[in-house]
This record gives sequence, structure tokens and C-alpha cells, in this order.
Amino acid sequence: SEVEPNTITLNSAISACEKASEWENALQLLDAASRSRLEFDTITFNAAISACEKGDKWETALQLANTMRASLVTPDIITFSATISACEKGGEWERALQVFSVMIESRNEPSAITFSAVISAFAMA
Repeated sequence: SEVEPNTITLNSAISACEKASEWENALQLLDAASRSRLEFDTITFNAAISACEKGDKWETALQLANTMRASLVTPDIITFSATISACEKGGEWERALQVFSVMIESRNEPSAITFSAVISAFAMA
């Protein structure tokens, strides 16, 4: 019997790519799922953003975060922390601060991980 693709299997596959530092495969899965009209949720985007963060692809992480909001999928602290961390790794402290500001405006409570990423981004300024 064949496993039918759904949001849960998609999230699992993208998370596996993220853990294996295979950001390109994560994005290919996201693209294929989009063409198949699978629904994305917060976990889908978080896994893809985290994969991009690990792959030092801050621009793509930022694009995914923007796409997430445009798709009316609610970002959470993991979304913001991973996006800030991606910007920090890319030396983009101003963008990290912008993401942090959006996080505060959307009433998400920063975590120690979030603060650490923001501080690290400023240290590179």
C-alpha cells in the first residue's frame, strides 16, 4: 500500500531534510507540494525556514517567512527565531532587527534563543 502525501508526511520529510542540512531538497519538496496543492501549516514553514537557516540561506528564509504571512499561516516563536538566526548567520543584523520588531508587534514572546540570535546579529554589526 502507498502512503498518500498530506501535510503531516510533508512536514516529516521537510524536517528530515532540515536535520540532514539538505535545504535544497527541503525547498524542492515544498515546491512539489505547492504544485500538488497540499496545505502548508506553521510546522511546514518552520521546517523549511530552519533548513534554510542551517544552509546559510538567509534570503530564502526571509522569503519563506514573508510567504507564510501572505498565505495567512500564523508564524510562531520558532518561525521568528529561525528567521532571525538565518539573518544573523548571514550578517544581516538590520533584517534580524526587522524580524524581531515584527515578532514583538505580533505579540509573540521572545525566547532565550531569540534574544541570543538578536544579540549575535548585533555583535556582527
